[in-house]
Parts: sequence; structure tokens; C-alpha cells
Amino acid sequence: MKKHTAGIHHITAIVGHPQENIDFYAGVLGLRLVKQTVNFDDPGTYHLYFGDAGGKPGTIITFFPWANAYQGRIGDGQVGVTTYVVPEGALPFWINRLAKFSIPFQKAERFGEQVIQFDDPHGLHIELVARAAGELNNWTFGEVTPEVAIKGFGGATLYSSHPEKTAEVLTEVMGLERVATEGDYTRFKSNAEIGNTVDLKLVVGQRGQMGVGTVHHIAWRAQDNTDHLEWQEYVMNHGQHVTEVKDRNYFNAIYFREPGEILFEIATDPPGFAHDETMETMGSQLMLPSQYEQQREQLESILIPIKVRELD
Repeated sequence: MKKHTAGIHHITAIVGHPQENIDFYAGVLGLRLVKQTVNFDDPGTYHLYFGDAGGKPGTIITFFPWANAYQGRIGDGQVGVTTYVVPEGALPFWINRLAKFSIPFQKAERFGEQVIQFDDPHGLHIELVARAAGELNNWTFGEVTPEVAIKGFGGATLYSSHPEKTAEVLTEVMGLERVATEGDYTRFKSNAEIGNTVDLKLVVGQRGQMGVGTVHHIAWRAQDNTDHLEWQEYVMNHGQHVTEVKDRNYFNAIYFREPGEILFEIATDPPGFAHDETMETMGSQLMLPSQYEQQREQLESILIPIKVRELD
């Protein structure tokens, strides 16, 4: 039986100074910092998660912030653009808000939709698009209220070293539907209300170089642990080299690098971000996995102090 992912679970990127990262995604974009933890493979580095009020799958962008690290290059083998979806009628608010914070932007149209394009402080390419689908984000921060707040991902634009092979993985492995081609892009969709749209760039360009300002991987949704194990076998049976299941505390994860060289993850929706904090206190303090709890004092002395600040 063919499997179908509901859509994007999260996107993880590499950025620079962690306070600059928080000031932009929380202070300017109004997202909630739902989790402060560390990179499980490099505990001297933060792993910061931002999303909607509840930290739901399809809303989460995560970051490894490395202050003073080398700048990467966006290119083939990466997610090139991360797209956020806002409520219908909210784009004028966001145009004014970007101007308020002196963030350069431009307007564009793709597949009949108006988008606003800009970069974050570390060079990641971001878009905003307005759509009716998806519930409002019940989170207010500064001047960003639920009527205009980012609901979650609209989708992503993939830059592939082998677009035809990536397209095959998107349809035959991940179960997305090819819905349209316009210019240099083909659009694929899943059945979710948010995080459901992937645009694949059909023209091959320069290969990306991992570093600050680049996306590390894109994660797709699995319903639960049983579905996750089915995905592992399914991906393997489709000729992809998939990892063992890794416990990421807030979800389980498997990884594979598709033929276009983009790192794909499949992550479980549960348990989510409130199992080690309450829904009300999520993101307010450093949470460490059990294997690092005994090193808390040492890690807190290494990690750069951070805080969520209202910039309005």
C-alpha cells in the first residue's frame, strides 16, 4: 500500500548568534520559542525550536546557532526557501512590519499566489504567503496577534542536484501529488492544511555549502511510532539508505539523503514539546535530555545567555 506523509513536520537550519536568532523569529516574526535545549550530538550548542502557541507539527522551525561560524552557501542539495503561511488579508501588516524593522523585502507571484520574500539576519531565504487553510495561531507577541500571526509552514522550495529524481521521491516515496508546473518550478502538495506545499526548482545550479544561513534538513510527518517504523521499512524498500530510529525526546526520527542530495527526515507527531514542560511554560528554560542533565552546570557556563525580548 502506498504511504502518504501529511506534510512538513519541521525544518532545521544553521544560524549565527542565538540572541539574533531569537530576536528575529520571536521578536519580529512573532513565533513562540517552544523549546530551549541542546544539540544532542554537540551539547555545547543550543537547539532552539520556534512554532505556534502549541508547538504543533507543521509549525516548527529549529536552529543550531553557532556564533562566529563560517557562512554557508544556499544551493543544490538543500531547502532553498522556507515559506510561512499567514491568514488571508494579513500581508499588508507584514509589509509594514518588515519596513518597521528595516528588513528589505520584495513582492513576487508564484502559482497565482502573492508572496513576500526576505532574508533573516543570517541569510536564510524566507517567504510569507496568505492562505485561508489552517487554524489561526493563538499566540500574541508584541504587535503580532492571532489575526495576522504566522500559522505555520506554507511549504518549502527545494534545490536539487537531480530534480527528476527528487520529484520521483516526492511522489513515489513521500506520497505527495504533483499539481502544477510554472516556469522553473513544479509544485507538489500533501493533504495537510499547513506545511503541505513543496516547490521543486527544475534548473540545476551551484551546489550548496553547509554553514550559517543554510537549511540542514527538512522533516516530514509520521502519525505515531507504529507509522514511523512502517515508514522506515517503506523508505528502505524504495531503495533509500535510511538510518536507525533516533530518539529526539520530542519526536522519533529517521533520516535519508534523497538522490538530489537533500537530507530528508521523517519525524513522529508525538510526544510533542509539552511532555517535559507545561504548555504554559514551554520554552522558558533550558531543558536537557537525561544523558546531559548531570552536565547542566558545565553546559550553562558554556552556552551564550539568551532571552525572548519584545522589540515593539
